[in-house]
Amino acid sequence: MAENQTEYYKIERAQEWRAEIRKNIKVKDRTEMIRVKMLEQDPLIRNKNGLEVNLGLTEELAVTEAQRCIDCPDPTCITGCPVNIYIPKFIKKIEIRDFLGAAQVLKETNSLPAVCGRVCPQEKQCENSCFYTIKLNKPPVAIGFLERFAADYERNSGKINIPETAQKNNIKVAGIGSGPASLAWATDMARMGYDVTVFEALHEIGGVLKYGIPEFRLPNSIVDIEINNLKKMGVKFVTNFVVGKTASLDDLREQGFQAFFVASGAGLPRFMDIPGENSINIFSSNEYLTRINLMGAAKDDYDTPVPFGKNVAVIGGGNTAMDSVRTAKRLGAERAMIVYRRTRNEMPARVEEVEHAIEEQIEFMNLNNPVSYIADQKGRVTKMVLQKMVLGEPDSSGRRSPVPLEGSEYEVDVDIVVVAVGVSPNPLIPASVKGLETTKWGTIKVNEQFQSSIEDIFAGGDIVRGGATVILAMGDGRKAAENMDIYIKTTLKHKSND
Repeated sequence: MAENQTEYYKIERAQEWRAEIRKNIKVKDRTEMIRVKMLEQDPLIRNKNGLEVNLGLTEELAVTEAQRCIDCPDPTCITGCPVNIYIPKFIKKIEIRDFLGAAQVLKETNSLPAVCGRVCPQEKQCENSCFYTIKLNKPPVAIGFLERFAADYERNSGKINIPETAQKNNIKVAGIGSGPASLAWATDMARMGYDVTVFEALHEIGGVLKYGIPEFRLPNSIVDIEINNLKKMGVKFVTNFVVGKTASLDDLREQGFQAFFVASGAGLPRFMDIPGENSINIFSSNEYLTRINLMGAAKDDYDTPVPFGKNVAVIGGGNTAMDSVRTAKRLGAERAMIVYRRTRNEMPARVEEVEHAIEEQIEFMNLNNPVSYIADQKGRVTKMVLQKMVLGEPDSSGRRSPVPLEGSEYEVDVDIVVVAVGVSPNPLIPASVKGLETTKWGTIKVNEQFQSSIEDIFAGGDIVRGGATVILAMGDGRKAAENMDIYIKTTLKHKSND
């Protein structure tokens, strides 16, 4: 898919819109321009509120940044994007101030541009493949900033473009889970004319976009607008529906559904299995963030509020850990700590999220690992016992493995501990579908077409990968949709021949 779309872009380079750009825009030396900075809330103000940290770009900043794009003849940024956005084209639209046109280009391949512009790790994907990064060792074009700008401009203009859909073919298909993989899949299936229904176990649509990412990074209102666009395309959503419990896949087959896309995510939390870990006020990051983001547990009138702590420790170094500790700070923690067994350089979290946490006065306790917890007589955690670590030889991922330093244990006061050391795939669908092959990690086995061992079941996102970014999950959804379309048409052709 990536190669074909890149070739399509190269052909398109000669068309009229490019001639217009060359005629109207004259920049002497784009490569000497300095990358713009995102406007942000003041760190010591934002760490006390739940408002969005990044404030976006002005029109002038967006145009200035778009001018940095040198319009490569071989746009490697496209192949660096899991959903293959026509990146130079949308950026050049911004350069000539056709902001609505830029948003329309984004929506050709990305159904959630306002989301992706906020939470995707562009620095590891499209921007990492930018000419500036590869050839010049300079800051790449701020593709993520520009994507967000174009999507926000369109939304604020009141002229939201709804992608066209093919004539309805009355073939029913179902998505299981409403996270980013399923939303991308649903968009493409709707474009092709299918009757699409997405089933969600929770009461809100959006999956991890709603329950896992705080509003200071991704406001729920943004997610809701993107989802509403899908509804206008004809996608139907059913909430409070647990496939495998409320109804089985066989039940849905009897209702006429001809193929399924399983994107039920990785919502099963992991713990470290150390002494005292069952103490009161030790949470998984999933529970902590879900209760606050989705269930309003930070509100005073909530029936079972999440407890507030003065000393909050979050164990882990990924994006979820950063979300958890920054949330704790906003809930009033005086000492909000990240405990991570490697150095800051090895943290898997986005660089921007780490930098924001540092600015917000989050304390980083690197090269430390909890070995036990101490509770009071009522069973509430009061202290964590940490052991200092040193880096040894690289592990299978290339990172240097942390090694415990004997005799280095010490105690730290804590009121709340949030464990963010990873998640496992949701086991419900694999357990409820006889004959569905899984890996030893509980993920669903799929082939290159994202098709499982049961031919009418496709899968993608965290239930296949075990853990992935929003944009990688969306890439899975798009590829699954492409191959599901082929499967359905082939199946129908065989049935008609019979």
